[in-house]
Amino acid sequence: MLNIDNPAETETIPAFFRLGFRPFFLGGAIVAMLFIPLWLVTWFYPTYSLFKTDFWGAVVPLWWHPHEMLFGFALAIVCGFLLTSVQTWTGQPGMKGWALVLTFSCWLLARITLLLPMPIPLWLPAVFDSLFLGLSALKIGRCIYKVRQWHNIGFPIMLLVALGINLLSYYALATKDFSLSSQIWQAMMWWLGLLITIVGGRVIPFFTAMRIKATKPTPIAWLEKSLILVMIVLVVQAMSQLLPQPIEQGLLMAAGGLHLIRWLRWFPHKTLKEPMLWSLHVAYCFLPLTLFLLAANIDNAMAYRQLMHLFAIGTLAQICLSMISRVSLGHTSRNIYEGPNMKLAFLSLPLAAVLRAIMPIMAPEYYQLWLWLSGFFWSLAFAMFVINYASILSKPRIDGRPG
Repeated sequence: MLNIDNPAETETIPAFFRLGFRPFFLGGAIVAMLFIPLWLVTWFYPTYSLFKTDFWGAVVPLWWHPHEMLFGFALAIVCGFLLTSVQTWTGQPGMKGWALVLTFSCWLLARITLLLPMPIPLWLPAVFDSLFLGLSALKIGRCIYKVRQWHNIGFPIMLLVALGINLLSYYALATKDFSLSSQIWQAMMWWLGLLITIVGGRVIPFFTAMRIKATKPTPIAWLEKSLILVMIVLVVQAMSQLLPQPIEQGLLMAAGGLHLIRWLRWFPHKTLKEPMLWSLHVAYCFLPLTLFLLAANIDNAMAYRQLMHLFAIGTLAQICLSMISRVSLGHTSRNIYEGPNMKLAFLSLPLAAVLRAIMPIMAPEYYQLWLWLSGFFWSLAFAMFVINYASILSKPRIDGRPG
């Protein structure tokens, strides 16, 4: 751990706000744990919901659910990870103290104002969300700029793109343009897929090689560049719908094939005894699987919508859960491979993905059952993280160092 903070100064800051991963990992996990059952109860049994009919006056449920899973849950984990990692990458002090309190509070206030059981001006949560993403991007960008680490400059740029897309989503809600909303959600899915492509390509083979004591596979330049390009095109296509369906189908197939080749080079078969590794490999494997299935169902709108959840749960949520479990241990100076037993949680999300994405296609007559079962395993996975890691995230590092 780099000594880039003054220990005497850091000790005056509550442990929970000493580095970005602490509040954002726990906050994101709590949102994930609570918002899915809240969504299911409100959608299927509104009489028993905490939120009555007038709650959905301005905030339409079909907008709220994907928005909060993407910008409430996923972006909290992303920003927590980047705000923590940029300190390691650059040697510059990470966000902490009042700056972190302010940034986290903006994220939290956006979540709360969207849940208030009263009419609210939509600009209010939009401002809070924009401040959350903008402050995160500014901090990461400043750290990178100070050391001229230009190969990482894409991360703050991506956060600013996400900020713009999020504002567009609020516009879609205000104008009740749910066709635009649908395009936004898919674009953000592939935005997150692009981020996983970049970060996963760095950390998964590195973590694997270190643990199994093997030589890290040398990245294939054309493969890496092609993957990033095709994922960017999928983001643009989701927003613009410019390309004809056959070309989009070809892009999905190509992306799936490239991701599969890449994943197979990372020794996934040698990780089966270590949950902290196979959880990452299972998550990444769901990415090409989703791409292939989407290509095969390109002309079936219902199946396509269901199958996007295979990525959302199997890849995105699983890689978030695996990474926050790992990073929370490593950055509190604990042994990554001797932490809480998360095997059940890591198994629950792939099961939830299949129940949510595949079973409604195979047996649509039990649609509601599949959603409830999927929601149960989803909430179980994140509840296990909250129970096991809340005290770890709220206490100082056990080695006494800042962070």
